[in-house]
Amino acid sequence: MHPEWGKVAVFGAGSWGTAFSIVLADAGNDVTIWARREEVARAINEKRENTDYLHGIELPPNVSATSDVQEAFDQADVVVWATPSQTFRENLVAWAPHLPADAVMVSLMKGVELSTLNRMSQVMEQVTGAGPERIAVISGPNLAKEIARREPAAAVVACADEQVAVRLQRRVHSPAFRPYTSVDVLGCELGGAYKNVVGLAVGMAVGLGFGDNTTASIITRGLAETARLGMKLGANPLTLMGLAGLGDLVATCSSPLSRNRTFGERLGRGQTAEEIYASTRQVAEGAKSCASLRALAEQSGCDAPIAMYVDDVVAGRMTANEMMDAVLARDTKAETD
Repeated sequence: MHPEWGKVAVFGAGSWGTAFSIVLADAGNDVTIWARREEVARAINEKRENTDYLHGIELPPNVSATSDVQEAFDQADVVVWATPSQTFRENLVAWAPHLPADAVMVSLMKGVELSTLNRMSQVMEQVTGAGPERIAVISGPNLAKEIARREPAAAVVACADEQVAVRLQRRVHSPAFRPYTSVDVLGCELGGAYKNVVGLAVGMAVGLGFGDNTTASIITRGLAETARLGMKLGANPLTLMGLAGLGDLVATCSSPLSRNRTFGERLGRGQTAEEIYASTRQVAEGAKSCASLRALAEQSGCDAPIAMYVDDVVAGRMTANEMMDAVLARDTKAETD
């Protein structure tokens, strides 16, 4: 461990939280994963792998786990949140009293809160009272299994305080993981949330049997939709052309490892959202955030047909096939409108 660094606490022992713990450990950090279930923490400590989510991948010796909140926070100067976005506020209210006073908080979550339309950085600020210099997000084309296998990847570390972003960049720069910095927290969060919704739409097209022309068209129009809303809300459009926008979008829409694309494929093959929820423990964030992103777009006066139609399919108001028909039946316009 670097002599000037404290510990990193990672809250969330799912596939992404565990994979990112490997990145942190490879970068020289001591890492403690907080797991809700004691048996998951025990398996990590005794078997040196997360058997539930990343079976067969050995964890570095500087990664440990606990189900005790206070133990996880002890001596941590960086806290990473890797939990489902829709339950984050409730969890954070319980965790906040134990949070180290000066710890920098980092969100790996890619969702928008349904009840408030808040991004995760806003939830952190509201619940903990932390200033923008203590709130960061990491986003990019980072499929958990590939990261855990140490396949080369890049990401964006965003914080309103550029110096904090640079410090975090050093903390997560491992031999296989290349981080870039940004001060556009909003753009990174919006790109990360919206790509899940577009991934669902692409998955539906694949499930219906359509090919590359269809999926490429959805990806491109999805990026345009994200950029329209992002610019309306004040994001830097270049962020959405970069790793946290286009990069993450391509990975999510192209890979069978993507939970959101897989969820969409099953919708395309005729399953309901409830049937899919019942058969998997993995969270497809887009299935939850499509409603909040649709509402955010409507609130902003922004045209968002993909979010609208995906929300209708997930809610059972239309089928995936009807969604494709509805998209094609929309009035034609100039591409840049």
